Amino acid sequence: MNYFFKTLLVIFIGLSGITTSAQNTNLCQGHYYTEKEGADKLKKLLTTLHTKNDWEKHADSIRKQLRRGMELEVFPTKTPLNPKSRNKKQLDGYTVEAVVFESLPGFYVTGNLYKPSGTLLNKSLAIILCPHGHWDQPEDYGRFRNDMQSRCATFAKMGAVVFSYDMVGYGESIQQEHESARSLLFQTWNSIRIVDFMLTLPEADPNRIAVTGASGGGTQTFMLTALDDRIKVSVPVVMVASDFFGGCFCESGMPVHRDGNKVYSNAEIACLAAPRPMLLISDGKDWTKNTPAVEFPFAKSIYKLYGKESLIENAHFIDEGHDYGKSKRLAAYAFLGKHLALKLSNVTDKTGKVDESFVKFVDRKDLSYFNEQELVSLKKGDAIYKIFRRTLPSKE
Repeated sequence: MNYFFKTLLVIFIGLSGITTSAQNTNLCQGHYYTEKEGADKLKKLLTTLHTKNDWEKHADSIRKQLRRGMELEVFPTKTPLNPKSRNKKQLDGYTVEAVVFESLPGFYVTGNLYKPSGTLLNKSLAIILCPHGHWDQPEDYGRFRNDMQSRCATFAKMGAVVFSYDMVGYGESIQQEHESARSLLFQTWNSIRIVDFMLTLPEADPNRIAVTGASGGGTQTFMLTALDDRIKVSVPVVMVASDFFGGCFCESGMPVHRDGNKVYSNAEIACLAAPRPMLLISDGKDWTKNTPAVEFPFAKSIYKLYGKESLIENAHFIDEGHDYGKSKRLAAYAFLGKHLALKLSNVTDKTGKVDESFVKFVDRKDLSYFNEQELVSLKKGDAIYKIFRRTLPSKE
């Protein structure tokens, strides 16, 4: 189902007064606030945040609610990843291969691993995670899209080891339906285990880890950054807003935004990145249209409490829409290049402009790991949640 259609459905249900399980479980979905209400809430909150300690108490409350709402108050035992790879391709300045590993026993993360070509020294490469957003065309979505391949290949040629991965229920990740009640839990746990996997690579530098994605991938970007302090740099794209809370189960389908009368917006959650570098990328044709006037000034005030105002930036594209298009990628390349010590010169032409023309788009079948027979044999549905429950540490 199209992301915007699902969002409109959520809004319709809320306006119509229909009683839903969401209302009974403290879910905050879609345009939960009006634009004015969202902006006013941030302004009011700032009047209570006079010191870094004030913010960190508030941030701790948010983080506790995220973990409680996602059923991650106690993390599962980190079981063996058992990684496997296929279809490695040598391309112009980078390689790409299909990789799978188990975030839970028998539950697979599916994605593509990009690396620079050549000899790779120990701990020489930054790490970049690339979650994707929602797309309604099976032949053109997620990690297989040209725009995803463009940014992953470019990051790799700049000197990063990059992992692009399927949302739960997308691509090869078919063991759990995307529209399931706990998709946010499984996606976030997958992202945490992706960091674990990347740190098993000898060339990966544990001190230079970033995450960036657009739309639903933007939500996953700031959720992961909020919960995993191994993330050093964050670039959420076209998603951080004070009034919009996400229109899909994987963003707001669990009660992560509300604790009784306390409501935490995505603008607040994103600021749990502070004081780590963060670039907010926004546009003029979706719910991030007010970012330069609302969410960015709020974030800057939070970073000011740490004396780190220079580490928060906003790239706003007033005439653009909801995507991770070329101009947005250019902004991400510059920001991540600066904060991860990447070589932007590796992908620039003689005039100093980034040139993505070296990227070779690989067919989906060559980016996939599983064949049809293997996909059919995977455990699905409720079995995954049962596995999750079994991996929780004993209370004894």
